[in-house]
Amino acid sequence: MKHLLSRYCTYISLFIILSGCNDQHGTLALGTIERDQITLTATANEIITSQPIAEGSIIKKGEVIAILQSQQQQTRVAKAQAIQQQAQAYLLRLTNGARPEDIAAAQANVEQYQANFTDKNDDNQRIKHLFAKKVVSTAERDSAQTQRDIAQAELQTAINGLKKIVSGERIEDIKQAQAALVAAITDVTLQQQILQDYTIIATRNGIVESLPYHVGDRVAVNATIAVITTHTIPYARIYVPEPSRVNIKAGNRLTIHVDGIEQSYQGTVRWIATTPSFTPYYTLNGSDKARLVYLAKVDFPESGRDLPAGVPVQVEMPHER
Repeated sequence: MKHLLSRYCTYISLFIILSGCNDQHGTLALGTIERDQITLTATANEIITSQPIAEGSIIKKGEVIAILQSQQQQTRVAKAQAIQQQAQAYLLRLTNGARPEDIAAAQANVEQYQANFTDKNDDNQRIKHLFAKKVVSTAERDSAQTQRDIAQAELQTAINGLKKIVSGERIEDIKQAQAALVAAITDVTLQQQILQDYTIIATRNGIVESLPYHVGDRVAVNATIAVITTHTIPYARIYVPEPSRVNIKAGNRLTIHVDGIEQSYQGTVRWIATTPSFTPYYTLNGSDKARLVYLAKVDFPESGRDLPAGVPVQVEMPHER
């Protein structure tokens, strides 16, 4: 609000001065000292549980500004870690092969079904011999043949099971398990990063300019948690009169006068707008065009590092070419 009020007053002052200097085209551009500001936002729709920094405090990069309630996210992390452990165990089971006791059990099954098949096969041969002598009926012969076929199928199933245990899993199954493990690890990393972002930390050195919320407030995702004014070298945010616009470009050196300081500073134009800040030029004509202004930023030299933000400045415009 302070910055908005200051800029509004600047607009009013600018128009007053420019209105009185239209005939002279004006030699000064007015504005204020500004510093880069960093806006930190909420990463989740949660309640603020801690806020160790007060407004106006000096803060360093990495210091905690606020902590959001994180029980739900901690649960998501635990779930992702459990899925990762399951995927890892499954892959180990596929790649390590069967245990000796599993192989022994499969071999015992093969021997059992082999003995059963031998018995059923002998019975089938005996019944066929008796059927040839017309001692047994057709039904008895068919039944013996069926029992023999069942025993043979059971034996083949047991043999296949033993081969699978001894030879291991297919390479396709192993690759699928490996991909599942990679996906699980990636999800754990993502959920842990999200949990870490529940702690809002300063990303630059500076001063805590604003804390819109307090402990106990529920904030929406992307709501502003804090505004930090950085400790970088300040710049003059000025409004260049229309007659001087054509003589200014990025890199120009301009003289800056700061209210309350006798010495002047030699600043460097960082950027200047290509469109006016107020009424579009194509709606004006004649002397009214002199009322147009273009927003510009002029960096102070190193000697102006400690200048406070918000102080009015006047920047000398270059002479017309």
